[in-house]
Amino acid sequence: MKEDSLSNRAYTELRKKILSNQLTSGTRLKEDEWSKKLDVNRMAIREALTRLLGEQLIVQGEKGGFFVKTLTLEDSHKIRELREILEIGALRLLIQKVTAEQVAELDRICDDFTSMVERGYFGGACEADVKFHETLIECAGNEKLVDLYQASNIPLFHQKLGKTQTHMDDYELTDQEHREIVAGIKEGDVKRAEEALLKHLIRGEVASIDLT
Repeated sequence: MKEDSLSNRAYTELRKKILSNQLTSGTRLKEDEWSKKLDVNRMAIREALTRLLGEQLIVQGEKGGFFVKTLTLEDSHKIRELREILEIGALRLLIQKVTAEQVAELDRICDDFTSMVERGYFGGACEADVKFHETLIECAGNEKLVDLYQASNIPLFHQKLGKTQTHMDDYELTDQEHREIVAGIKEGDVKRAEEALLKHLIRGEVASIDLT
């Protein structure tokens, strides 16, 4: 496999794990360790880490090494504000033209989240959470909005989901909130969908503050 392909695969995997909190704040990313885990050479890992550093998803330690960026209270607040602007905007667009296939996809992601939690696969549940919100953006049918959302590198700030499996109430509430958003979309009820999404985002911010 070409070097750039290896680097891109490493970047994609590490980015996914950071955004879904499978790699939590402060975690050190060692080149040799991830080279073995992802079955790529260290050069590919180094290039992936450089990209992630440029996107401010990781930082360099004072004595060297790369670490997953720790969210401050201000970071959490700004993330919530950004997600609120982008995702509520997406809701208003998609609810006017959502298709049965798109609704079915959102339902499937909700079912995946539930299944992952029931089986104890909490990393997969976090990925399903990220996927749910990315799909809301995609369903709006605006490529510029999708590009902006992806370029924003918005992490999952329901950090309790990534920290430990003991916070089962967070998983249950996330599941309920996702399904309430979808219910609003199915009914064409913008207010119901927006209120559910706002509640979900605000709870995420509060939960992240509790862990700082």
